[in-house]
Amino acid sequence: MAVAFYFCYTFFMKRTGKNRIPHLDGPLLDKVKVTFTDQTDFNQFPFSLPPIKNLNDITFPTKVTFFVGENGTGKSTILEAIANKAGFGPEGGSKNINFKTAEEKNYTGIEQLAKHLTLSWRQKPTNGYFFRAESFYNVANYLEGVARIDGRAFDPYGGKSLHAQSHGESFLSFFKNRLSFGGFYIFDEPEAALSPQRQLSLLAIIHDLCKKTNSQFIIATHSPLLLAFPNSTIYSCDGDTLKKIAYNDTDHYQITKNFLNAPELYLKNLFE
Repeated sequence: MAVAFYFCYTFFMKRTGKNRIPHLDGPLLDKVKVTFTDQTDFNQFPFSLPPIKNLNDITFPTKVTFFVGENGTGKSTILEAIANKAGFGPEGGSKNINFKTAEEKNYTGIEQLAKHLTLSWRQKPTNGYFFRAESFYNVANYLEGVARIDGRAFDPYGGKSLHAQSHGESFLSFFKNRLSFGGFYIFDEPEAALSPQRQLSLLAIIHDLCKKTNSQFIIATHSPLLLAFPNSTIYSCDGDTLKKIAYNDTDHYQITKNFLNAPELYLKNLFE
């Protein structure tokens, strides 16, 4: 019932324009403060990850912020904890979509980390979404169930079942349609199903929203194309602490650039 109401509400707001709020030049979320206690067990995941163990706060000086790092360094974990604290479900979706498909123990670490976070807003968002590429298929399944009750369930997603499209097409349909309201968006590896050309399309969508609406994007990614977004902030989880890093200094840029400059030499050294 709550989900059905949400779709009707957002449809009404889009038609009337009543979801508009005074334009904000800076990001909606200003800072995340991290406060651990004497009871925090730094031998347990995710507190055992060095960038999280040594985390004090995260500032967001720009509308687009990226988190990068090798697999298992904690970038997605940090995003999931922020999403949890902001009120989003563990597998993604809007704040009105909240379900779990795995065993409860798989969510415990993220939920525990979220309890140590304090979000400082410059302006509370009226709209938002947690896009988690890994479980977007599960969100599509959820929406199929809602569509049996509310025929307009897919209106904010382009008016077509996400399962009736290819993986990449469903991603792009979401980005083109569901983001049109503007708001607070957390993306975990949005490039997962996108071709390089589609990744460029996503960059254009993000740029347009940041220019026209009160929007903020916090993104964990491995894509050197997305990381090239101008005037963004990039945090690296590689190392003992979370630190800002320049685009040209990221491994994603360096490895891609070196490989494209001399693929034969790169492959020769790799295979030998």
